[in-house]
Amino acid sequence: MFSSLLALAAVAAPVQEAPASDSVVITADRLIDVSTGRVIDRPVIVATGGRIVSIVGEGTSRPVIPANARRIDLPGKTLLPGLIDMHVHLTSNPKYGGYTGLQFTDSFWIAQGVGNAERTLRAGFTTVRNVGSDGYADVGMKQAIEEGWVVGPRIVPAAHALGATGGHCDETFLPPSYNRKSVAVGDSPEELRRRVREQRKYGAEVIKACATGGVFSRNTEPGVQQLRLEELKAIADEAHFWKLKAAAHAHGADGIRAAIEAGFDTIEHVSFIDDAGIRAAKARGTFLGFDVYNTEYTLSEGEKNGVLPENIEKERRVGTIQRENFRKAAQAGARMIFSTDAGIYPHGDNARQLAVMVRFGLTPLQAIQSATVNAAEALGRSGDVGTLAVGRYADIVAVEGDPLSDVRLLERPAAVIKGGELIVGEGAR
Repeated sequence: MFSSLLALAAVAAPVQEAPASDSVVITADRLIDVSTGRVIDRPVIVATGGRIVSIVGEGTSRPVIPANARRIDLPGKTLLPGLIDMHVHLTSNPKYGGYTGLQFTDSFWIAQGVGNAERTLRAGFTTVRNVGSDGYADVGMKQAIEEGWVVGPRIVPAAHALGATGGHCDETFLPPSYNRKSVAVGDSPEELRRRVREQRKYGAEVIKACATGGVFSRNTEPGVQQLRLEELKAIADEAHFWKLKAAAHAHGADGIRAAIEAGFDTIEHVSFIDDAGIRAAKARGTFLGFDVYNTEYTLSEGEKNGVLPENIEKERRVGTIQRENFRKAAQAGARMIFSTDAGIYPHGDNARQLAVMVRFGLTPLQAIQSATVNAAEALGRSGDVGTLAVGRYADIVAVEGDPLSDVRLLERPAAVIKGGELIVGEGAR
């Protein structure tokens, strides 16, 4: 694999033609090719305009380095691609559970979400998929980050999540007198097709739908299906027609199988998946995103944060079963992505899930792959993120030591680079 990267490096566009100030050279002791687990000694990465134009290791041809290029030297460090979390809610905050969030005005959530975005990036997550927010907040945050007004990761926004009236993705906490209804609910295949088009129109780059009930809504059961097969098919088909990926929130076995049959690209939570669901996911190539870290946080901190007793009890019932089913899916060789549900626990702690994934059946390399190459493929972004290779963004996380032996090293990155700019590390601005 890495030899092919070196071959690409040899034919990369001449970096001398780019302005020197737009080029950066990154060096370290080691680089992990996450596709294979191979360790490359003494890597030298040259990036121009935020993308890698050459990458070589010890004993290979010397790179062409532009005059006056900036340098980021990371002696003693190991380089990996910037990590990808496929399931975050940047405008959510676990400190405000249940009804406690009603004390704030609507714009409070995006304002505090700016800090969440920066914490996420500084934790080594250079790309996230934000699967649901109110008021197209994730679209706005993406735009503000790209314009340079806000520091944060690359965001793939879903805007509003689709669901059934009274389901997990509807407003379920308020009485009828408030007449609150989520923007993207629908109760027929054609109505839900329109909702897909609306979300895309206003900036969604992935479509999320709630196929079953959930833990943190009222009057819904996680195991109970809430969208019919024909409705799920309409959502996935319309998303794919518009060249978007589709993600299904699905805890229950029936809803998981229906979402897989409907053609969803990823299944989120996956708590009660059965053997038939695992077989179907493998046959279809569907990615599974188990959020196996956040249970301890909810059970230890939820009551203090205002989470209602019924929601804590649902988490208690779901957590253990979900982790055992994660183990079964891992043993069966299902395709895994790194999905944490950040916002249910504090943003910036995302990497803590890697060790839980290892505890329940993945190797450290497989856990890292779930947050790099697998996630990039599930996004349809393998040409941009997920690996360190020519043409990809110069999004890099550096750690002390060997994360293939101790994946918890990724919980405390020594350096984080996004698009060739040092975000965390000595000399970071």
